[in-house]
Amino acid sequence: MTSTPTRVPPAARRRVTATLYGYAFLDDFVLLYPVYALLFSDAGLSVGQISSLFAVWSLTGVLLEIPTGALADAVSRRLLLWSAPLLTAAGFALWVFAPSYGAFALGFVLWGAGGALASGALEALVHDELDRLGAAGRYARVMGRARAAGLLGVMAATGLAGPLLARGGYRAVGVASIVVCLLAAAVATRFPEHRTAAGGGERWAATLRTGLAEARADRSVRGALLLVPAVGAVWGALDEYTPLLVRDTGVAEATVPWLLLMIWAGATAGGLLSGAAERLGDAPLAGLLAGAALALAAGAATGSPAGLALVAVAFGGFQLASVLADARLQRRIGSAGRATLTSVAGLGTEVGTIAVYGAYAVAGTATGHGTAFALSALPYLVTALVLVAARGAAPGTRRRARRAPGPG
Repeated sequence: MTSTPTRVPPAARRRVTATLYGYAFLDDFVLLYPVYALLFSDAGLSVGQISSLFAVWSLTGVLLEIPTGALADAVSRRLLLWSAPLLTAAGFALWVFAPSYGAFALGFVLWGAGGALASGALEALVHDELDRLGAAGRYARVMGRARAAGLLGVMAATGLAGPLLARGGYRAVGVASIVVCLLAAAVATRFPEHRTAAGGGERWAATLRTGLAEARADRSVRGALLLVPAVGAVWGALDEYTPLLVRDTGVAEATVPWLLLMIWAGATAGGLLSGAAERLGDAPLAGLLAGAALALAAGAATGSPAGLALVAVAFGGFQLASVLADARLQRRIGSAGRATLTSVAGLGTEVGTIAVYGAYAVAGTATGHGTAFALSALPYLVTALVLVAARGAAPGTRRRARRAPGPG
């Protein structure tokens, strides 16, 4: 739901967006990203131990996603947003100053807890502040740019991690990552927040019940909740395997990062296109998903570097669809349980991503990375068909969309 637009100075909207873009960039500008697996290996961990660390990370997110979402509806969301990177910084400090399996595991718990605190809280705060400024219709455009800023952070961190590692080792990379987290926390304190949050255990429980009750009672909300993981889980998991897909095309090891940059550039472009596409309905969104799925299958199946250009196009389409699915969810839900329901969608994405990891392990081992990527296009074709079939089946959704200002 959105409120009646009020007349406000453009500077107020710029404060929201500039803070968001800076926070998104710093949140992903973590130089440990491209080298933490090497850190674990060089510390003497086996492949099984490293895999178990990833499981600890994922499980933390799954367990905390909904409780922290309800917390973000009960207390200050800005408080959670600046607290989150501090938890991550503490985890990174454990990694570089006391490297051991136990420290790595606890670090992942802290990182996962930080991610859960920010998940839901960020989207809800941005939507509600834009809504207060009469700019809720710009939500998809703004969040698309924020995701692009995050990808730019990843690319910058990837480019800088190698030289810093060569000069100062893992400790230097870790300290730089900690500093970035502290900067992210400082930027988060600049978020405006005008909602009144009543804290306490009863308030937390009430917001959790309110959010889940809305999902049970409103079919359009349930559909929007399901669409977020249906769009985001598969390609979010595939991102972890893109280096292996690139290497399997036969290019030199030194060329792999450059081709990965091309794929990330495609995803970045998808985020930047969200403003122009924010009014897409079910049929165009289904077409977008189907087109991206076909590009993914065709590009991956070629087994050649040229085919990776199609993979980049596919990732751009999936990124765009992910932003639009999130925007659709924000338009459907009421503000009282906004962070709670956003976190429910995030939980679905986390669970779906874990399932994709398992399926990919089987398919990739049996058929190779190119075929596994091509097969991963199938869920998107199914989602596209469901969107087409559901068109016109939920009149309540159309009425709600007409009442809300902004794109429908």
